[in-house]
Amino acid sequence: MILKHWALNPFQENTYILYDETKECVIIDPGNSNKSEDNLLQSFIDENDLKPKCVLLTHSHIDHVMGLKYWVDKYKLDVYLHPLDNVIYENAEKTAQMYGLPYNPSFAEPKPLDGHTFSFGSTELEIRFVPGHAPGHVVFIHHSTGKVVAGDTLFSGSIGRTDLAFGNHDQLIEKIKSELFSLPEHYQVHCGHGPYTTIGVEKSSNPFF
Repeated sequence: MILKHWALNPFQENTYILYDETKECVIIDPGNSNKSEDNLLQSFIDENDLKPKCVLLTHSHIDHVMGLKYWVDKYKLDVYLHPLDNVIYENAEKTAQMYGLPYNPSFAEPKPLDGHTFSFGSTELEIRFVPGHAPGHVVFIHHSTGKVVAGDTLFSGSIGRTDLAFGNHDQLIEKIKSELFSLPEHYQVHCGHGPYTTIGVEKSSNPFF
């Protein structure tokens, strides 16, 4: 499996495309917010002859869903989200208005992402539930390459903010310890913002632990 990312929109949110030798791909947390960013991602898909299969959301804060309409309209893709995050998803347009952000809702009804694995092409991702930053936050783990798409749970030297609606600091700390720090130390953590890090580095030096 190959992982690519782009830092997009005013929040510099990391949007991920995962694909394998079958050329099937998934888009995780599409933050593309304008035509230039749409074209950037589309060019990568076209140049690599990829076949988008669906959109996966770690959670549904506005910076992670700004590009949903583009992908749903372009490819008629299903969108997958943990059901506990629907409360945030349903208010994305109101949140965008509050921040003065451009946002065209897709009105796609998310399919429930509440199992233990998700597969596309020849790739299987493990899903782990890591709430605290958002009530339905999940992370996606590809064990054979040791890659974790962690959304806004764990960052290089930091953790996701918990002062937003439905945030819970103690829960996030507990879940990072049980669901992320239980992974092998060499696993790469690909964050929702900023550079990637590793489980080992964060266990040994993250000031929140």
